[in-house]
Amino acid sequence: MSELVEQIRAAGGTRMTGPRAVTGDWRRGAALTWTLAYLEFRLKFFGSVLGYIWQLARPLLMFGVYYVIFTVVLHLGKGVKFYAPALLANIMIFQFFAEVTGASVGAVLNRENLVRKIHFPRIVIPLSVVVTSALNLGLNFIAVGVFMAIQGVPVRLSWLVIFPMLAMLFVLVTGLAMLLSALFVRFRDVQPIWDVVLQAGFYASPILYPIESVSAAWAVHLIMCNPLSVVIEQIRHSVFDPAAPSAADAIGGWPYLAIPVGITVAAFALGFWVFNRTAPEVAENL
Repeated sequence: MSELVEQIRAAGGTRMTGPRAVTGDWRRGAALTWTLAYLEFRLKFFGSVLGYIWQLARPLLMFGVYYVIFTVVLHLGKGVKFYAPALLANIMIFQFFAEVTGASVGAVLNRENLVRKIHFPRIVIPLSVVVTSALNLGLNFIAVGVFMAIQGVPVRLSWLVIFPMLAMLFVLVTGLAMLLSALFVRFRDVQPIWDVVLQAGFYASPILYPIESVSAAWAVHLIMCNPLSVVIEQIRHSVFDPAAPSAADAIGGWPYLAIPVGITVAAFALGFWVFNRTAPEVAENL
């Protein structure tokens, strides 16, 4: 393909480019995004007897292992209010983050036949990955809700904070999905690098441990600069334990929240810019 393009250029021909990230009718793009996401969601459980149970099995197994280690062996969860349901919610949130970003790395490559044959806004591809994972997250949170009811977590008005926190999470993962999917087309090293980043990010976020268990103040502030840490800690404060530090308290004050919020906005802006810039040439580079 690249040799043909070079021959065309040498002959003075016009280089043909594909559609950008966003083109034409947004309704068509939204419909295509939902269609691809829903089909992927359905195909994931097609032919499986247990279906959704397999989707739920992994985070539940992770939860069981970590709960035993951090409560029975290390006693890290001792004295932490509603540690078990909070841990399960944290794992579900991180799984959503890892699922979106991990699947988006090869999303464009996996849709190569579609990209080469159909003219459509390319942003549909990473957005469909986000929507598919969002459907999984919604189902997983049903399990979290059941576990919270069993543990007796009281319902509070502060639960409404979940919505802006999830909105922040969705902006973050959408930006990263666009960035990773665009970079992987040219740089195949993105996948192993991102696998390492995900593993480090799991332990660098207050998923398994309460943020107040970190003794060094500089380490706490550094951890809370991670937008994922802000989402996790604020949900813990608003849903499970109002006595726990809020995201603002943990990072050192409301003004410092501009750092993780700025990182979130920057990730989205950079992801869109890179994806939109590379989208017209994606078929050529595959």
